[in-house]
Amino acid sequence: MFGVFMAARRPQSSPVVVPTTAVPSTAQPSTAAGFADLGVPEPLVRVLARAGITSPFPIQTATLPHSLAGRDVLGRGRTGSGKTYAFVLPVLARLAQNRTPRRPGRPRALILAPTRELASQIAASIAPLAAELSLSTLTVFGGVSANPQIRGLRAGVDVLVACPGRLADHMASGHVELGSVEITVLDEADHMADLGFLPVVKRLLDRTPREGQRMLFSATLDAGVDVLVKRYLSNPAIHSVDCAQSPIAVMSHHVLRVRHENRLPILVDLAAAPGRTIMFTRTKHGATRLARQLALAGVAAVELHGNLAQNARTRNLLAFSEGSAQTLVATDIAARGIHVDDVALVIHADPPVEHKAYLHRSGRTARAGASGTVITLATDEQIADVRDLARKAGITPTTTQLGPGDPLLAELAPGERCFTSQPPQRPKATPRVPRRGGDRQSTGSRRDGRKGDGPRGGTRSRTERIDKGSSERSSSGSQRVHSSGVHSSGAGNSGAGSSVPVRHSSAAAFSSGARVDRRRNNG
Repeated sequence: MFGVFMAARRPQSSPVVVPTTAVPSTAQPSTAAGFADLGVPEPLVRVLARAGITSPFPIQTATLPHSLAGRDVLGRGRTGSGKTYAFVLPVLARLAQNRTPRRPGRPRALILAPTRELASQIAASIAPLAAELSLSTLTVFGGVSANPQIRGLRAGVDVLVACPGRLADHMASGHVELGSVEITVLDEADHMADLGFLPVVKRLLDRTPREGQRMLFSATLDAGVDVLVKRYLSNPAIHSVDCAQSPIAVMSHHVLRVRHENRLPILVDLAAAPGRTIMFTRTKHGATRLARQLALAGVAAVELHGNLAQNARTRNLLAFSEGSAQTLVATDIAARGIHVDDVALVIHADPPVEHKAYLHRSGRTARAGASGTVITLATDEQIADVRDLARKAGITPTTTQLGPGDPLLAELAPGERCFTSQPPQRPKATPRVPRRGGDRQSTGSRRDGRKGDGPRGGTRSRTERIDKGSSERSSSGSQRVHSSGVHSSGAGNSGAGSSVPVRHSSAAAFSSGARVDRRRNNG
């Protein structure tokens, strides 16, 4: 069976090219044919139907007949066009037809993704489909412990979803061998090139069998991606649902010309509107700062960038996708591969540097045929660069000069503004029973009036530990309090002469994952 299957994979006919104009760029589901009509096995069709997915999107309609037949495929389409199922379905269908036994450290299919978030979301899409076919999956990326991944590889896996860096580490340490890979997929190949992953991607692909099936999906075909196509794809079927610089027809674009001091109040107004909002900043520090500013203003906001630990990134993305945080403040890490439904508004709090980044950021809204609004904030110094960026992106935005409270803000983000209430004051922790030498008072001194920092000075509750010397600090001194295992760096301090700590938004504490600093006046 497998020999016949592989033979069908390398036909000698000329490559199949679907012109850009042949497939609508609105990414609306096709009603002409269902998944079963395209050759998707019935068990997978049932799982898709249970999830409410009954009509394939254009990229799926175009590629599935060739990928299910075993051909190499090159698919180009913007984010949100349905590329994930375009490669997930043929990978699982072909593995299910050829029941090669799983072997330790030798995956049967490999899917490479540029970011941890995208890898996780691909794995989430695969999981119910693979379970229906009794196929196993494993996700591998950095930022988390390698030991569970090593154990999973040793147990044997059918589909391995991985980021290039961590997979290369496992390969170098001998925990994985790619010689048994039957199908290889590169998703968001152009983003891998932008992140500098091409050298390691080439090393990984060189370890996969040349006769295996390979699929590459990308939003653009830049020089780096073209090298991969020519080197690793054999006589591919080529399909495109968008041109390289295709704006989305159901997306409205606006440029708000603002004064620098009005930038934050306008962002708060827009973010407080109903619905999910993604704001983009240029830097990680800028994302952290803006998320905290929004949270202090009463907007439930979380941050997402490369400086966060993986558990914090996962927690924040889950909060945004589940709705406990309505605003996500992110760097360009979220411009590619973060698939959250019903994002009504994308705001470029910092204008991107180049037009491709603008299109990828904006692609977080108006997904799968839905409508969306994209807003770029620009100061007088930035407006010329924003105009040039819009021209290169092929869009004609509506430009308006405004300030806080302008009625246009309610038109762009309609609905009643909603702000979170201040979190309740946390109860004081009950001190533990003191050891020999008595307990310490809140000033850090012993009951006998002598000060000491050593073990003879008694003990302090973990939740009441004060940095050494804090009792001698000025009114801006800081007392650090552990908070339920979630740590967030606080901002601001109490007013002079006040002994009441400034209350920080729970969203700010939730988002950063560092210690909560509560500023006290030590008077």
